[in-house]
Amino acid sequence: MNPAFQASRIRAVRKGRCGGPRSILAWMRKPEAVRRHLPTSPFKAKAEVPRKHFALGDRVTHDAYGLGRVIGVEGDTAVLVDFGSRQERISEPYRGMFNL
Repeated sequence: MNPAFQASRIRAVRKGRCGGPRSILAWMRKPEAVRRHLPTSPFKAKAEVPRKHFALGDRVTHDAYGLGRVIGVEGDTAVLVDFGSRQERISEPYRGMFNL
């Protein structure tokens, strides 16, 4: 390869011309590019899960403890549930517990 041509090619690439690596990086950093999430994408933005609320006397079922009744409420952080043979304090997010 001609040394003069090679030197001009190196200068052009360093200045961001001729499809060199700098032009690719500049293309990838465009701020106007907006990410969109397809409806079938597993990486789409997560929808907010509705919070569960329990009141005194509510009948509930729990995946591990079975049927029970709410006997105490600690704000939005935990509930005390009587499952017959035991009482359990269940914390937020109340996994496995549902109103009946």
